[in-house]
Amino acid sequence: MDIATLKNANINNITTAKSAYDILITAFGQHAESWQHEVADRLGSSQWTGTSADAATAEINALATKLQNAKQELSFISRSLADAAEGFAAAQAHLISALDDAKAGKFTVAADGTITWDKEPTSANYAGDKAEETAKELSRRITAALNEATHADTEIEQRLSHLSYNASSGTGLDSTVVKKDQEAVAARDVVPPAGTDTDTVKRWWDSLTEAQQQRFILNHPDQVGNLDGIPVVARDQANRINLARSKQDLQLQLDHLGPEPKQFSGWVKGEPIPNPEYEEWHRKQTDLKEKLTSINNIESRLTGDKLKARDGTPAYLIGFDTKGKGRAIISVNNPDTADNVVTFVPGTTARFGAAGGDVDKADEMVRAARDSDPGSPKTTAAIAWVGYDAPQNLAEASTNSYANNAEKDLARFQNALRTTHEGNPSHNTLMGHSYGTVVVGFTMRDHTLPVDDVILVGSPGVGVDHAKDLNIDPSHVYVARGSEDTMIKHVASTSLLFGLDPVDNGFGAQHLPAGSTDHSHYWLPGSESVKAFGAVIAGNGIGR
Repeated sequence: MDIATLKNANINNITTAKSAYDILITAFGQHAESWQHEVADRLGSSQWTGTSADAATAEINALATKLQNAKQELSFISRSLADAAEGFAAAQAHLISALDDAKAGKFTVAADGTITWDKEPTSANYAGDKAEETAKELSRRITAALNEATHADTEIEQRLSHLSYNASSGTGLDSTVVKKDQEAVAARDVVPPAGTDTDTVKRWWDSLTEAQQQRFILNHPDQVGNLDGIPVVARDQANRINLARSKQDLQLQLDHLGPEPKQFSGWVKGEPIPNPEYEEWHRKQTDLKEKLTSINNIESRLTGDKLKARDGTPAYLIGFDTKGKGRAIISVNNPDTADNVVTFVPGTTARFGAAGGDVDKADEMVRAARDSDPGSPKTTAAIAWVGYDAPQNLAEASTNSYANNAEKDLARFQNALRTTHEGNPSHNTLMGHSYGTVVVGFTMRDHTLPVDDVILVGSPGVGVDHAKDLNIDPSHVYVARGSEDTMIKHVASTSLLFGLDPVDNGFGAQHLPAGSTDHSHYWLPGSESVKAFGAVIAGNGIGR
């Protein structure tokens, strides 16, 4: 595909062909119905019996089936032409937009895509001081549009060639063939189920034209937004749609909660009897208000005041669910393009309603990684992964069930970071705090992950007795515990609930400075602990 061909393509011709096929399908369908009514049905209601009648009836019924199959095959051609028009129109629009921007910016685009510009500052056609950077972006957009058109062209050609062969050879009259074609058409409208292998998901997504991808985002935002293997930008777009819809739904639930029930249902010997309806009403109200507040905070970080406060560093919503305690996966910067990526797994009390605090930690880690490598052009993405049902109190945190239930999701997410990453592999760090380290430990123990470094902060144990059992070189396992994190120190050193204390020298991990930090303040701006985290995340850990 070249610039002139795509720019000058008359997409209306494809639309016209599609309309012609629709007229043909309608007419053919009317003939098939007439055949069924005037021939097949009349024969069936006749009194003709015997061997000849049975043979004739079988032939007539078989022909009726073939007519219906032919109609179905024609509809597949119409659908292919519609998809072609949609795909080419989107690619053409993207190309023309890039060419228009090039013209407005005083750039010249040659037929082969080469971009030139006037480099003389005193010239009236001077393209500006950042012309080279702008030209690269324009070139990328033009190439992307051409690739998009080529992709659409290849896919539609394959589909039409297959259907054309079915028509010319007569195989399209066979019910088995038609069924397979119908399944292929239906598959294009179905999002792979949650839990599908990330490479399979990425191949499916890449097989779609951009127009088809946008249709899935708009029609199935809840599925696309939470499916590992789909690129982050697409997931973010889908989840922002889902976020707005969920906000409306939660507000509606709150508005229809009804009046507050009486606190007591009666009295016995002068003592009030608690009203269960009152307790349940308040539980629902608190949950709904917390989730709405969290949505407002997330929206503010994505587009509002919190975005401005963070110097415009973008955030991406790559996972979202308000059912139960809810889940949220939010990344500061885009992990698909970043040089360094850290996934942070919070611990006890983590939930959708408290995700804002975890995003604040992600912001601090991006800043710390940048500060640890001053002058470096490398970028860092930090992900707050509230992607599991976390324990909500100390009693729940004393069991391993939450970690067991989380590890498949965390492992798949880590694999997806590799699957969707663009260019050279990023330096990936997996970090856990408190019970989050249990989740990280169980996941690392039971899965071989594409992770370069592991950081365990304020850990009660990780399910193994030595760093080597985490399926990674022990020199890349880091632990941090502040001197005031006394509760965790006591649990880790006495209960051995989740294996040997990771801070114990026998565990074999590298120790990061944490000073007098308590359990909740490892991410204070400028603290020695967060500085150490930034160094590891940027690939500058101990001994590097």
